[in-house]
Parts: sequence; structure tokens; C-alpha cells
Amino acid sequence: MIDIGLIREKPDWVKEQISKLNDTAALARIDQIVALDRQRRELLTEVEALKAARNRLNKQMGRFRGDKRLSPAAIVGGARAAIAAIEANATDPALDALANPPEAGESPGAEDARAALDALTEALRAQGDRVSALDAEIRAVEQALDEHLLWVPNMPDADTPVGASEEQNIVHPVQGTLREFDFEPLPHWELGPALGIIDFERGVKLSGTRFYILRGPGARLYRALSMWMLDVQTARGFIEIYPPFMVREEAMFGSAQFPKFRDVVYFDAESALYMLPTAEVALTNMHRDEIFDEADLPLYYVAHTPCFRREKMSAGRDVRGLKRVHQFEKVELYKFTAPETSNDELMTLVEAAEAIGALLEIPYRRVEIVTGDLGFSASKKFDIEMWAPGSGEWLEVSSCSNTRDFQARRANIRYRPSDGGRPRFVHTLNGSGLAIIRPFIAVLENYQQADGSVVIPDVLRPYMGGLDVIGPES
Repeated sequence: MIDIGLIREKPDWVKEQISKLNDTAALARIDQIVALDRQRRELLTEVEALKAARNRLNKQMGRFRGDKRLSPAAIVGGARAAIAAIEANATDPALDALANPPEAGESPGAEDARAALDALTEALRAQGDRVSALDAEIRAVEQALDEHLLWVPNMPDADTPVGASEEQNIVHPVQGTLREFDFEPLPHWELGPALGIIDFERGVKLSGTRFYILRGPGARLYRALSMWMLDVQTARGFIEIYPPFMVREEAMFGSAQFPKFRDVVYFDAESALYMLPTAEVALTNMHRDEIFDEADLPLYYVAHTPCFRREKMSAGRDVRGLKRVHQFEKVELYKFTAPETSNDELMTLVEAAEAIGALLEIPYRRVEIVTGDLGFSASKKFDIEMWAPGSGEWLEVSSCSNTRDFQARRANIRYRPSDGGRPRFVHTLNGSGLAIIRPFIAVLENYQQADGSVVIPDVLRPYMGGLDVIGPES
């Protein structure tokens, strides 16, 4: 969430940054946020002034009512004058009327005095009703303000390259050598079924389109990838976390999944719990409403979880195979850092993701994402892509993002500076290390042999129970 103070102070500058995202709806929301924030502050000023006046009037009313020296004429005169002043929203004249009550022109009796006091009490009660009405109006304005703020994406970093769409993303040099085959490499959707390790038909039979079954050494390879990736990242200093796979709604808001991506998340209505679209949701909210000591930072987490998404499908290659499915697993990397080091921490996060491609000896490349393709939460982002020779394409296997304080503001995660200053919001970073299904594809397609078998990469063999090659008879 963007700091409302920043929007208030520099609305044009904020709009200039948001404009780089090509999000016209968000730009319109900035104007609405500015207007609502102004309305809210005006209402708060009014209600606070009214509450202060009520408190002063109530105290003086108590003295006025309890003053036995006052004649009925003074009571009636003072009450009438005070009521008129209250209705005119003139606090000081009302106070003066109660402190120095004028005499009524007629000769009222005790009953008239009681009636005047009752009328004054009613005027004060009406003032209280006005306060309640203003409080309700403030709550409505604040609700509308919060709703608009939740829909505004993060602003790009100053050094994030400006571009309209993914076509302008900056592709860095390929790391590793693309294998030259002396046969036509098969895509995984042909290779896997031929080896008996991927069963699309029974996956569809069980759950519908975009579901699949891995069997035998295919399932073992998938498990090996997850276990090995965890070992790689924990050796780099990441603390392994096993979180719940279902979370409350506030966790979805805290990680900035909601409201933007509500329509792609699976929901259990009976428990009011949401299935993880990514472990990022759980890892962010582990420390919701907490305050770190600066000495605790940076904090590195890694988690292996299933992920469930109502993926939006497109025509072409997305239709085939395992590239885009509703259920997959991911090894997620997450960092909590101080603001001063977050961009440096982003680069080491990218290196941690790239290490998987290097160790698997599969060609990979880094893609620097331009402003128009950043997505909702990231201020700076790099994608990592692996080469899939059978499919003939680069597969995105990781997105590494610095969200700065965007998620931390939503989840209220702060730290105490070591110099004793006021608590500040942490910066949060996330990235896949990796999303397992696409490295699985890359392994099958890069390590396939002319006879249709697949050689197990060296780093995975300790996890494969002695299996070096997946063949039809494996």
C-alpha cells in the first residue's frame, strides 16, 4: 500500500510514477484518494472541534444546573440564550450565557425553569447526535479511502526501466550453452506420456482441464527437485518454513493478493479460508502486526508448498502440457530487510534463483522487467527463464521482486532502528527458488536422449534412489 501521506503531499509526482505502469484506473483512483483524504481531514477537524465544544458545554451545563443561586428567570434566560448559540454553532456565546445567564423578560416560575433546562439538555443531545452522524460519515469516507488505496499498485523504483509492455523487457545474456541435438527433441507433453511418467488423461478425469498425474520415476523426479531446491537454499542461509496451506482473508490483503487477484484464488466457504496461490502469502503474514529489532534483519525464509490458482488460459502454446496448470508446487524465497539494503538483497535473491539453473546445467537467462510489466506489488523485478528445447521456448521459472514497504504497510510489519528512532516499515522481497513444474519440464526436455529416455542431472541423483536414467522400463 502506498503511503497516504506521500499521496497527500505529492499527488502529481505519485501520478507520474503510476503512469509508468500504464494503469489508467489507478491514476483515476489517486484523484479520488486525494479528494477523500481532504474530506476526511475536514470532517475530523469538524468533529474534534464539536467534541471539544460539547465537553466544555457539558461541564458548564453541570455548573449551571447545580447553581442554587440562580433565579428561575436567570435559568430560563441563560438556557434560551445558550440554546440559540448552540443552534448557531457558537460555543463561546453559549458558554458565556451559562456562566453569566441573562434574565428572562417575563417572570417565569420553577416549572418554566425545569422546562428550559430540559430544552437545553435536548439541544446538547442533538449536538451529540451530530457528532455521531459525523463519526459515521468519517467511517464511510475512510472505508472508501481504504478501498481505493488497496487497488493502487506499487510505484516503480527510480532505476526500474520504463517500458509499455513485456516486449520492452531487457533480456540479459544466456547463461550456459544450448544443447545441440542430433535428433528432433520432443516436447514434454509427448515425452512424458511416452515414458509413462505423465498422465494427462487421468488427471483430467479426476479434476478437469489443467490437471495432471505424475507417476513412477516422474513423481520421484518432481519430489527430488523440491527436496534438492530446499537443500540448496537452506545452505545459502534461508530458514525453512512449513506453513499452513490455507489462510484467512486478512493474509490475502496483507500480501497484496486481494482485492486485485481475488478471482484467481480457491476458497473454502465453510471455513472462510483461502488456498495458497503462493507461499509468499503465508511468509508475509507470519509477522503481521509485529515489530523486529533492526539486529534481526535481514531475515531469510524458504518454503515448499503447493500452489492453487484459477489460471487464465490463452491460446497457443499455453494450451499444451504442464506449463500453466491450476495446481503446482513451488519453493518460495522470502526476505525481510531494512530499506537501505533492499535493492542489494534483491540481487542476491536473483542469484539464489539463478543458482538452480546453473547447478542443473540448464541454460537460463535473466530478464529485467520494465514498468509496464511489473505487476501489482513489485517496485523492481527480474524474471528467470529456462530453455525448453522440445517446446522451443523460454519458460519463466522465477519472478524475483522487491516490493519495498508496499506489503509491510498492508500487514503492519515494522522494525526498531538501532539508533532508537521510531519504528519504520520493513522492506519485503520474494522470488521463486523455483516453481517446480517448469524446471521439471526443462529437465525432461534438456536431458532427453535419442531413444526417448531422460538422463537424471548429476545434482538430483542422490534424491532418485539410485536411478540415473528414466526409460520406458524404469
